[in-house]
Amino acid sequence: MKYLVDTHTHTVASTHAYSTLQEYIAMAKQKGIKLFATTDHGPDMADAPHFWHFVNLRVIPRVVDGVGVLRGIEANIKNEQGEIDFFGDYLAELDIVLAGFHEPVFAPVDKATHTQALLNCIKSGNVDIITHPGNPAYPIDIEAVAKAAAEYNVALEINNSSFLTSRKGSEHNCLAIAKAVKKAGGLLVMGSDSHIAYSLGDFEQAISIVEQAEFPQDRLLNRSPEALLSFLSARGHGALDAYSVLVEE
Repeated sequence: MKYLVDTHTHTVASTHAYSTLQEYIAMAKQKGIKLFATTDHGPDMADAPHFWHFVNLRVIPRVVDGVGVLRGIEANIKNEQGEIDFFGDYLAELDIVLAGFHEPVFAPVDKATHTQALLNCIKSGNVDIITHPGNPAYPIDIEAVAKAAAEYNVALEINNSSFLTSRKGSEHNCLAIAKAVKKAGGLLVMGSDSHIAYSLGDFEQAISIVEQAEFPQDRLLNRSPEALLSFLSARGHGALDAYSVLVEE
């Protein structure tokens, strides 16, 4: 199966990434990607774009040359309370909200602290997807997190770049996460975590994890634009009607 939806990408607005949004759109057309989210790092990251970058995402057309562009963020989880570095009414303006642990913002502590931070973040209602929860630098109680994510309709990510360029050693945790989410009745999503347009929609290693876990396709958000948009709508995001041209009858 070819997956035509990518929820996790970074542009030159995060200065450790290397492609513009326009280059991503061109690559999406070339690869046949129907829908992707632009999700630069939240403002507490050292080289992240300014807070206003995310406020002004409203200027981006939602569909360009037949490619859907979701206005989003990969926020930083800041503390054990599960707080993130984007807030209030501004969150409601975004189409998709990702959040994860990043060492410059929340240094690794211990399993209990990481787990509590994720549980609080999930329960906050502010975050749609938890990014790279399989990071071995941040051990968690996988079963507890999977159960909470299922209960609060939050998706957990299998991050393709974790197997390639960062967070080495994630395979075992990611497989355990996929199996736990399957058991809990929750949702998975694959993210390329692309930092250059060439890797948009690349999920080869993530697909291997999903297949090993025998994870059901009907709970994998990448399976279609409609699946992701329905999830985001159920999560309370509005203004998604503009993407209806991407949904096949």
